[in-house]
Amino acid sequence: MRRVLSQPHRSRYDTGMKIALAQMGMTRSIEDNLKTSLAMIADAADSHADMVVFPEIQFSPFFPQYPASSSPLDAGGYAMRLDDPAIEAIRKACADRRIMACPNAYLMEPDGRRIDATLVIGADGSLLGRQGMVHIAQAACFYEQDYYAPDDAIRVIATPFGTIGVCVCFDRHYPETIRTLALRGADLVVIPTANTSAEPEEMFLQEVRVQAFQNSVNIAMCNRVGVEGAMSFDGRSVIVGPDGKVLALAGEKPCLLTADIDLDAAKAMRNDKPYTSLRRPELYA
Repeated sequence: MRRVLSQPHRSRYDTGMKIALAQMGMTRSIEDNLKTSLAMIADAADSHADMVVFPEIQFSPFFPQYPASSSPLDAGGYAMRLDDPAIEAIRKACADRRIMACPNAYLMEPDGRRIDATLVIGADGSLLGRQGMVHIAQAACFYEQDYYAPDDAIRVIATPFGTIGVCVCFDRHYPETIRTLALRGADLVVIPTANTSAEPEEMFLQEVRVQAFQNSVNIAMCNRVGVEGAMSFDGRSVIVGPDGKVLALAGEKPCLLTADIDLDAAKAMRNDKPYTSLRRPELYA
């Protein structure tokens, strides 16, 4: 597995964690995608990472590129419950390798709704929390309303390293999402995504950097790679510090992107530069 390693992020704070982004391509086989995911977990553990983050719907091809009425793919065949063998395998790998993971799946809720959701799994294999996509796109190649129900909450999740939040793909285009996570105490926001070469790559990078800076929060965005149907996923996964500086940036090929980040630095920066605490929400529409 090819690795792209960042330079260590050094700060005046003592605490931190090493995060890894599993930039990967997917096939139509859940088994193949799971095998790649497990290899990425092993590679991340061997790199001494504390957490590995995966792209959007990592167990399947990107089926939302097709309207449900004319899709050549059986999207329902990729829907998973929390006790699905693939998810159980990820949890076991986390426990075996003592590493946290944030896999993303086409998740079947107990009430039958299907959501685009990231799970946060602890280093003991326990489920610490989950977050689904809140804003559901409906545009060419992103017919997501045909498949996904919206999640009904924006949550933060406690981990041994600090509080994290998940912002699923399209949700990051709404500033309220990452701002809400930061206001609720998130020091790290992970973004599983499916960005293509047809989209404004430089704009997406700057969007993440600006939101990290404005909210004093670490952000890690993990993308897919490869050509699927009419879509070419261009990688460019990125890890950004709470000052908006890029800590690590991937290319267009499958890789494991790593960086050392400091969750306490996000808290300290909010005190030093009180952008969020000086808000005047009573004036906002």
